[in-house]
Amino acid sequence: MQATQLFIDGVLYNVSVWNVVTAYDGRSGKVLWTFDPKVAPEWARLACCGPSARGIAAWKGRIYIGALDGRLIAVDARTGRQVWSVQTFDRKDAYSITGPPRVFDGVVVIGNGGADYGVRGFVTAYDAATGRKRWRFYTVPGNPARGPDGEASDNVMPMATKTWNGEWWKYGGGGTVWDSFVYDPKLRLVYLGTGNGAPHVQHFRSPAGGDNLFLCSIIAVNVDTGKYVWHYQMVPNEQWDFTCTQPIVLADLTIDGVERQVLMQAPKNGFFYVIDRKTGKVISGKSYVPNLWASEIDLVTGKPVVNPESYLTLTPKLMTPTALAAHTWHPMSYSPRTGLVYLSAQEQWMVMARVKDEDFTWVFHRSNSGFSYASSPERRELQRIADSREKGYLLAWDPVKQQEAFRVNYPYPGSGGILSTAGNILVQGTVNRTLAVYRADNGRKLWEMDTQTVAIAGPMSYEIDGEQYIAVNFGWGGSPVHGIDAASPRIQFGPGRLMVFKLGAKGVNLPPMPPPSPVPAPPRLTATEDIIRKGEKLFGETCSRCHGERARGGVKDIRFMTPEAHAQFNAIVLDGVRKDKGMVGFKDILKPADADAIHAYLIARANEDFKDESFAPAPIAK
Repeated sequence: MQATQLFIDGVLYNVSVWNVVTAYDGRSGKVLWTFDPKVAPEWARLACCGPSARGIAAWKGRIYIGALDGRLIAVDARTGRQVWSVQTFDRKDAYSITGPPRVFDGVVVIGNGGADYGVRGFVTAYDAATGRKRWRFYTVPGNPARGPDGEASDNVMPMATKTWNGEWWKYGGGGTVWDSFVYDPKLRLVYLGTGNGAPHVQHFRSPAGGDNLFLCSIIAVNVDTGKYVWHYQMVPNEQWDFTCTQPIVLADLTIDGVERQVLMQAPKNGFFYVIDRKTGKVISGKSYVPNLWASEIDLVTGKPVVNPESYLTLTPKLMTPTALAAHTWHPMSYSPRTGLVYLSAQEQWMVMARVKDEDFTWVFHRSNSGFSYASSPERRELQRIADSREKGYLLAWDPVKQQEAFRVNYPYPGSGGILSTAGNILVQGTVNRTLAVYRADNGRKLWEMDTQTVAIAGPMSYEIDGEQYIAVNFGWGGSPVHGIDAASPRIQFGPGRLMVFKLGAKGVNLPPMPPPSPVPAPPRLTATEDIIRKGEKLFGETCSRCHGERARGGVKDIRFMTPEAHAQFNAIVLDGVRKDKGMVGFKDILKPADADAIHAYLIARANEDFKDESFAPAPIAK
């Protein structure tokens, strides 16, 4: 449950998983209508982190939905009936949509995901009234032998192509824009935040290096034509699964006595950027978390000063920030009252290395990252260190001084997006399974409620007849968090819910949590070490995006399967007997022996981590 709601004329509009949109009466919660686009369950396989939907858009009496299967759909805001639908990408490719569309002056802009599976990123604009395509901008070059694409990005692709080498187009290249768009109506510029490379490891997609434009960049394009205006690349040589698709905030800040029109972003790589949104020149950039990737941003060249030791080699090394992100898609907020930006920051270390050249194989519709997942005593010790350094906190950041103002510490990473209001409050769903309200000027806690699960979505506020409401989606998304996975007793999460609050509300109580279930003891391990290692590699390439690094956490923790799941393992993995739950079959890329090896690896991991404990809820940390 990752979306932030929209409130229009007394109606609260919400979108849940599988892009199901519901309209509610903003006072009572009465359901006015529901629209289900009926996305086929197999599309969950092509979304790196499950069939999530991060929002919807609205314009002149219509609600716009970016469906997981690539449809952009307009529905009537009053009735919920479909007005038009267009397919935004070729369904034979490994694209998906999890981010919301945005509407700017009658133009609907939508991107997509899929860089993890090997696609070429692009953004498309459609007419909000008719669904007619206006323009398309590709974010990375295609095969030079094919010539121009006939799209808005054609005039800048020769410049981008010079920063690539090898045969990257065979692997897609990446650079998908799966979430962040924002618009300046005075400059008439749309800002696009681009994603990671495909494959992730640059050695395989662009063997001789190069900046690889426009991976992990902000690109400014004209809203009417889609033509390039400027770009700023945050991560040249991208190879760490860094993305610059995190929320972008526009503001006017007084810096060195001069009012500047700025763009602010805190992407995965751990730097907080303040950029002139008219020219694309970086004004400042500072690390907001510990950072082994780069020491600083050179303000003359605009480039990061990269630590040479951070480049991926065959030797495993500890890294932070990582693919798990210093800050991910969770909405951040800027308060003009305090002058501070608020975000959910986290420190998550990983052990990173690339595979040998002879071990890299490209498989269509699989995460062909190029990362090594091979286990060893050295790697396990590094992972132990990485786990011990995990942190999460609400960070208040001064963008002018480029320094921390205050933080609210949490026991683990994983807290949600943040709302700041003119009333000097911050609202956040916390990893403690609470909704908390803080003072925005100093972080002092004002109120907190047990909500049984985490609201990773961004809260929003609306007003009816002088009463203020706060709405937020609750639903833990399975983010890999070592502390949660290792907690004893194990942490139990409640179901996904939309919850709406107002001052003095009475008469509503959450139903009690179901009784805890025992953790099934794993089967006895009988496989050989070679089979387990094969399973570890296949799990990393095929399963880890949904089920977590080293099979910890993720959308569903499958270390501790029931006896029935063990008995059905190959039918689940190969034949998709649970596709109604989003677990479709992989028999097109896995053989029975491969599924057996993955099963053996999971049994090995379960035997390593098994504790004879029930799923009794852990106490909420105060």
